[in-house]
Amino acid sequence: MVNKALFVCLGNICRSPIAEAVFSQIIEERGIADRWKVDSAALGGWHSGNPPDSRAQNTLMEHNIVYNGRARQIEDEDFSEFDYIFGMDENNISNLKGQQPPGTKAKILLLGDFDPKGERIIRDPYYDNNSKGFEKCYQQCVRACNGFLDQYGN
Repeated sequence: MVNKALFVCLGNICRSPIAEAVFSQIIEERGIADRWKVDSAALGGWHSGNPPDSRAQNTLMEHNIVYNGRARQIEDEDFSEFDYIFGMDENNISNLKGQQPPGTKAKILLLGDFDPKGERIIRDPYYDNNSKGFEKCYQQCVRACNGFLDQYGN
């Protein structure tokens, strides 16, 4: 059986591609990549087709993670396709729950709820003027993705 996880943030160029890339690396390291399909998406379509923010790409490269995804907007079909849809903050969760069509299977979860340090909101570094927030976002995603997989994925 293949589990399917979708990571969602506002624009799909900072937090959600980092989370997708981190999750993909962790499942590869754990030897369970064949049991997962992983993707990311945006609540809005402003950046559709664009690569992640250069600071997000640089942060991933600093951790030896290759990521080639492009931003896309979440679609109604995603709520039927994916088992888990992770939002990065409370606004993401509210929007996802409001958009979820009735009768679809996706569990909408706050990624940060799985952070053993208890940092529930994944830091949004988009408006920062440096890369420090992207590193913090990366570290939060590592902890939360591992926490989720420890609970649900092994």
